[in-house]
Amino acid sequence: MEEAITQFNGDRSDTASRISSESTSVPDGGRGRAAWKNGQCVLAVSTSSTLYPSFDLSLCRTLLEKEDFQIPVEDFETPLGIALNPPSVRRYLFFNSSLFHFILAPVLYVVLWCATYSSLHRYLAGGTMDFWALCLCVSLVSIFITTAIILILHYNNKEINVNTDVRLVQVNERLARHRLLLGVADWVQQCSGKMQLFCVFWDLSPCLQALTETLEELGFVRDEIENKLKKRMSHLLVVSDVTTSEEADDGLLAEEPDEERPLLVDARERSTSLRQREEAKLTKKYSLIPDCTLSYQAIAYQLLLTYSAVYVRLLVSERLPASSYRPLGTDRNHCTTASLCLCQYVQYKVLH
Repeated sequence: MEEAITQFNGDRSDTASRISSESTSVPDGGRGRAAWKNGQCVLAVSTSSTLYPSFDLSLCRTLLEKEDFQIPVEDFETPLGIALNPPSVRRYLFFNSSLFHFILAPVLYVVLWCATYSSLHRYLAGGTMDFWALCLCVSLVSIFITTAIILILHYNNKEINVNTDVRLVQVNERLARHRLLLGVADWVQQCSGKMQLFCVFWDLSPCLQALTETLEELGFVRDEIENKLKKRMSHLLVVSDVTTSEEADDGLLAEEPDEERPLLVDARERSTSLRQREEAKLTKKYSLIPDCTLSYQAIAYQLLLTYSAVYVRLLVSERLPASSYRPLGTDRNHCTTASLCLCQYVQYKVLH
């Protein structure tokens, strides 16, 4: 993840220019892609387990090859496995899924009802309030609190998620060359959870050109653009473990040949040194705010990739916000299946 953020903070002008130059040509071996339109779902693969979500990545790539998308392993399985296969990410996918929220609602209601009833009954034991009135008040309070919590969780699921959407940024950066974007979405259907990995066809070049032109139109107030980016994206921070210079020196020492190591350093001292290095680990925060000193095209490219996974998630689950400032059918909309295309969504979330 640290590598992805470090690359993102670099200059993206060359990559963005290459994508823009490929807008009028179909890649080799991709003649069948001409039938696809932006926003169309090419592939949807469900998880093998609801409690421990995981995707068969080799099967995904095989199915994409049948759709005439020839994607090498290093552009698909390798970065996608790094993004979604860690056990901590799988646990988070379950606890943040719609199925877990569906189960959480009644459990939370029962817990709140019992806690509220026991608290009020203790203080109103000597009062004249009827039992049915007390139960009614407790039920109303529990329903209100449960509804508020579920609505907050539902609203948060419409926002970009650092633990899932941001982890797919590096994957989408590679797949954008093949005109594909990925996203993970889930919902409850017939009292059963359904989490899927979606591959959506998307030609990034029209959105890149449109967003670059929008930034250029606002270019005379570059400070205002920077302020908007900081205001809307200041919460997007990625925390990563980093090694200190002392740890780096110890690592170089550990790589020395056996004949060059000090003979007086025994196993106990080595284990103590390793334990001290583990305790001395530091964390560093990386901001996803684009560097405003870059070109407008590079800033637009970084914004599109940053919000690509959350856009796909909202697109396939039909939860994109309604466009009130740019209606469907305008020249700026590059997706006929949704109210907003990717560049419009970025404008709506960041520049609006």
